[in-house]
Amino acid sequence: MKILVINAGSSSLKYQVIDMENNERIVKGNYERIGEAGSFLTHKVHGEKHKFAHEVKNHEEAIKFIIARILNKHYGVMKSLDELAGIGHRIVHGGEKFKKPVLITEDVIKEIEKCSELAPLHNPNAVSGIRACQKVVPEIKQVACFDTAFHQTIPKERYIYPIPYKYYEKYGIRKYGFHGISHEYVSKRVASLLNKNIEDLKIISCHLGQGSSICAIKNGKSVDTTMGLTPLGGIPMGSRSGDLDPSVVTYLIKKSEKPMQGVQDLEKTDHKELTPEEVNEILNKKSGVYGISRISLDFRDVELDALSGGHHATLALKHFDYRVAQEIAKMAVAMGGVDVITFEAGIGEKGQYNRKGICSYLGILGVEIDEELNEIRGEEIEISKPNSKVKVWVVPTNEELMIAKETYELVK
Repeated sequence: MKILVINAGSSSLKYQVIDMENNERIVKGNYERIGEAGSFLTHKVHGEKHKFAHEVKNHEEAIKFIIARILNKHYGVMKSLDELAGIGHRIVHGGEKFKKPVLITEDVIKEIEKCSELAPLHNPNAVSGIRACQKVVPEIKQVACFDTAFHQTIPKERYIYPIPYKYYEKYGIRKYGFHGISHEYVSKRVASLLNKNIEDLKIISCHLGQGSSICAIKNGKSVDTTMGLTPLGGIPMGSRSGDLDPSVVTYLIKKSEKPMQGVQDLEKTDHKELTPEEVNEILNKKSGVYGISRISLDFRDVELDALSGGHHATLALKHFDYRVAQEIAKMAVAMGGVDVITFEAGIGEKGQYNRKGICSYLGILGVEIDEELNEIRGEEIEISKPNSKVKVWVVPTNEELMIAKETYELVK
């Protein structure tokens, strides 16, 4: 049987079809510019990439076209929908309600919508993907897999924020954590690679991409993580600030009430009062590595500028490496030690310069990496030296496979 995995964005819809007999991905695609002029589908099957210029107005039309491609005798992998066991959706925020994947019902959709306030860029789009599937293939069971669910094992004293407790009771303000699907997959995979029981390991999982988070996994369970109430918290990212002194926000608002003196005018908003929405825009889309480097949120662009002597680019990368190393040390404290550190996602898998920079701070934990092995990009490989007290692995993540497995378990 096969599982269709969907990750819906505001104007995009990424998907994979995974054959559960061998856990193999057989189709991968992405519908882009949904609802815009020039929308198109990129569909990869049998080692070949096909591009279809086909304008669609919404996710429902996109799903119809995708299903038609999957069933097509030239571009497809199924003769009928009878081969499709279920559809798994990646849901970013499940709040405190969801501690594991669930079959999608109207009540589940309502709860996902309630969490939209905490993930406004993600949850509404996921609901659009679910609704589209309900209309196009209503006979197929659907499953919601939550990025927050894996972190529901974090002890309360670690997820509670030191603000008046009534705000937790009234609004649910606490640390939730994200990238749980990725952290869970990588932790299970590295335990298998080490040929050890995951319940005997202390793992620090570093999901480093445009969005980044670090997770402490003890005995197979998340016991702490860096992201907080929303995916903005934690370590600095491509364009997200990560954790800050809270006064930075109020200070920015106060300073924006009058023209800034002696400071280069980098933002039009410097000369008018900033609204909460504008501050949110700055912290989410104009900060992080992009904010310091002034170049790009793409680490490859920043690295190129740093290699040519760019001061701000070098500063941005050094700041990122230090903050990641600092949080790794905190995660070791959360578990009372560490056996293995993993790097995954775009930067974790391909950013050999960042891995080297991060690990250069971790000698205090007994980390020693092999610089020659560290040059290998995008492969499943141990990069620590034989005498390193802590094993260091690069483990390409596979969130889609994790979603497919969890979906299959619920629908089969």
